[in-house]
Amino acid sequence: MNKHTFTAGILTVSDKGAAGQREDVSGRVIEEILAGAGYLIENYSIVPDEKPEIEKALIHMADDMNLNLVVTTGGTGFSARDITPEATKSVIERETPGISEAIRMNSLAVTPKGMLSRGISGIRGFTLIVNLPGSPKAVRESLEYILSPLEHGLDILLGEASECAR
Repeated sequence: MNKHTFTAGILTVSDKGAAGQREDVSGRVIEEILAGAGYLIENYSIVPDEKPEIEKALIHMADDMNLNLVVTTGGTGFSARDITPEATKSVIERETPGISEAIRMNSLAVTPKGMLSRGISGIRGFTLIVNLPGSPKAVRESLEYILSPLEHGLDILLGEASECAR
């Protein structure tokens, strides 16, 4: 459990999920893991694979809600509709490539298909945005792997820790 209570938002990017044609299992996995780690889930949204809608949701959670962490799931693959990284890149101010590299590295230890994830991560204001894959299994593996270092990164972002602390 982290010493600081962080606020979080979950954004599932899925045409079928947004249309109510598919249950959002991956978003629920994120919710379970973050809530279990003491995060306050203040927003849970599902949007279709449309760049303006993804951007609007990310901006709302970062700028209007001032959430500490926004985790997305879906839209990071090779399909023509998979545009979550592009939407994320258009709203962040600074990339945090180490997080995305760690996710891919951990995924590659499980399956060579881990290299196919195009997810990115970055900072907008005082909000960290992290793209996760769409599969519930990959979401769990990825988020559990990065969660502890993320908490230290959020402490630094919020001015509550030194970057040198280990």
